[in-house]
Amino acid sequence: MELTGIRFIDDLDLEPETPVFIRTDFNVPLSDDGEVDDDFRIRAAIPTIEHAVQKDCRVILASHLGRPGGERDPDLSMEPVGEALTELMDIEVVLPEDLTGHPVQRLVSNLKPGNQVMLLENLRFDPGEKGANKEFAEGLAELADLYVNDAFGAMHRKHASVYTMAQFFDRDEKAAGRLVKSELEHLGDLLDEPKRPFTAIMGGAKVSDKLGVMERLSKKVDRILVGGAMAYTFLKADGERVGDSMVEEDYVAQAGRILDTATSRGVDIVLPLDHVVAPGFDAVEADVQTTEGPGIPDGNMGLDIGPRTVEAYSEAIRESRTVFWNGPMGVFEKDLFARGTLEIARTLALAPCHSVVGGGDSASAVRKAEVTDAIDHVSTGGGAALQVVEGKALPGVDALRANHPFDD
Repeated sequence: MELTGIRFIDDLDLEPETPVFIRTDFNVPLSDDGEVDDDFRIRAAIPTIEHAVQKDCRVILASHLGRPGGERDPDLSMEPVGEALTELMDIEVVLPEDLTGHPVQRLVSNLKPGNQVMLLENLRFDPGEKGANKEFAEGLAELADLYVNDAFGAMHRKHASVYTMAQFFDRDEKAAGRLVKSELEHLGDLLDEPKRPFTAIMGGAKVSDKLGVMERLSKKVDRILVGGAMAYTFLKADGERVGDSMVEEDYVAQAGRILDTATSRGVDIVLPLDHVVAPGFDAVEADVQTTEGPGIPDGNMGLDIGPRTVEAYSEAIRESRTVFWNGPMGVFEKDLFARGTLEIARTLALAPCHSVVGGGDSASAVRKAEVTDAIDHVSTGGGAALQVVEGKALPGVDALRANHPFDD
């Protein structure tokens, strides 16, 4: 992605006591007892936050969490995130009740730079966040003199705190954070001059979410390994039996065209050779079978790639010098159907290649396999990462380039 015209937080003149609004992505999973279950995204934001704290700025952090539907939901409060942040940074976190207005502004002016940061309540408690409401965005902007967007996982959304809010700051008053810079550099380098062979691994549930990415990748990579539920749409397009597996019927023809186009370009789209199948998601171990070939018998759903596929895909990864992975190979949340995804993660961690994992469920799988540190780059944003790889602009990035005011 072209980074021309974007300022980064290190380019800003951060004077002591300057109020700085940092849009983070703290949309993290919570456990049943209301605690942060995975702090990966919180830890990823710390370098940007620490930079502002060390400059003695008054730091205002803001994020969404879950889908509260524009109403206050105590189960989706940012309080557990604040507790995790306190533990990770050894700093006091102030949590106001309101998102905008004079009470919050007074709290900002009373923050103790270097010792306290403010964490606003869940932005999606206000319907103006997802609605990109200009009045709500202006209220957030009134809290700070500088705006920093470090929420890569939300930068593909045209929401108030990601896009609309930036119009209230001149170009020299807004910047991307260190996490966003790292994400854009790694994902940009991936496609600019990859070392070959270059392999993409595409999985997940929906072909419809990945067609644009696969079309672009088919012009860049040497092979694409397909897994997850999206594989069954491709298998049907290729004339294979898919049983009761999830298939997006409206996209079978398009999947077939991608297979044909890739072949004409000399790109090998590799489909599963075998599958782990069962009558349904809630199957018990006795119901689980492994097919002998790529076809799936009636009455069964494909829920993971089989052992022959794991070996074939692993060999392809070991032969590659660059690998991009987005999307699990099966229903990895369930132990019965996790082997394919976890084996791919472990193989990728050990392979002598440049490895990039495109966020979302594949990032969760890498953490579940406990190999995160062995991957060159694990993105914090699935949808945003795919949009960059597809070559589409990110609204959150475009907003940082534009001067005040800019068109909606």
